[in-house]
Amino acid sequence: RVTLVESGGGSVQAGGSLRLSCTYSPSTSTDNYSRLNYMGWFREAQGKERVGIAAIKIGSGTSYLSDSVKGRAAVSQDTSENRIYLEMNNLKPEDTALYFCAAADRRSDCSGTNCLEDSRYKFWGQGTQVSVSS
Repeated sequence: RVTLVESGGGSVQAGGSLRLSCTYSPSTSTDNYSRLNYMGWFREAQGKERVGIAAIKIGSGTSYLSDSVKGRAAVSQDTSENRIYLEMNNLKPEDTALYFCAAADRRSDCSGTNCLEDSRYKFWGQGTQVSVSS
């Protein structure tokens, strides 16, 4: 089973920056389809639905960002550390949310903005809170 642990959340003032990390423990199965294919970042603000904001293909590093964070966020990976990152700058109060890391194995694929659909993801972390004050 794949486990995901997010870190790096906290409280920042508007205009500030944060870097979230997600460390994953890959499946120990020898089945090639159990290897991770892509990972994503999602956020859920209080009283609102969870939305995808970033995704990255494991290995190639091809990444996708939602319009809500494009231009002030970047998603990256360090495969040697089994980790992905979400860096966000110029944070706004509307970025306040619980941020989740998610992963999909090779039984699933995505391209473009459909990589931001939460239904495509099989494994989820517990989330890390980001609070942005004005």
